[in-house]
This record gives sequence, C-alpha cells and structure tokens, in this order.
Amino acid sequence: MKSGIHPEYQKVVFRDTTTGFEFVSGSTQSSDETVEWEDGNTYPLIRVEISSDSHPFYTGKQKFAQADGRIDRFNKKYGLQNDTDEE
Repeated sequence: MKSGIHPEYQKVVFRDTTTGFEFVSGSTQSSDETVEWEDGNTYPLIRVEISSDSHPFYTGKQKFAQADGRIDRFNKKYGLQNDTDEE
C-alpha cells in the first residue's frame, strides 16, 4: 500500500439529527465539530439524517405493498368481485 494517498481512518461519532441517537464507528470522514464520548475521549461529530434508530425498515414502521395474485388482478381489471370480498 502506498503511503500518503489514503485518507486517515479514525473513530467518529455519528448523530442521528432526527432522534438524537449517537454511536461510535470507524470512518475516513472528518468534521470540524467534536463531541466528548462516554469513554472520556473527544471524537469528530458527523450528523446524519437517517440511522438504524430512525429508518422505517429497522423501526418496523415500513409498509410493504403486497403484490396481488393473478386472479385478484384479473378480477380488479374486469370489475369482478371475489367470493371472499362479499359481505
């Protein structure tokens, strides 16, 4: 590996701006902002809009669009009513 051409890899604190959730991870990204972490060390602070704390997939708030079957699509297309849809 050539020296002097790779960015510096360091520990940084990522803060979710939506929820305030923070975690430490390694990154080559740097910042002018710093924050003191629970271990007493000061790390660069990187603000992110979405993390695992606020992402709909990880929070269970994601809605899945269920694909209709062929029969359901046919019935919708021709305005027919399923036997199970009758009240």
